[in-house]
Amino acid sequence: MRIVQLNIPDNVDLKDYDFSMIVAAKLYEEAKLSAGQAAEIVGLSKRAFIELLGKYNVSIFSKSVSDLNSDIANA
Repeated sequence: MRIVQLNIPDNVDLKDYDFSMIVAAKLYEEAKLSAGQAAEIVGLSKRAFIELLGKYNVSIFSKSVSDLNSDIANA
């Protein structure tokens, strides 16, 4: 796994956990990471990560109609 170091201004009032969750949620939302990969970044189980996505305004459902239809067919 690659490590990235960012310099965040002191006035940004985010805990390290929240910052990690925001990055992981965004990468999941953009389909760059699976839920399991994103959960690993934050140090959560896949289930816990999915349960917290709503807090970060990320839906567990794809925006693509074809992906949604595929999910329904595979449910």
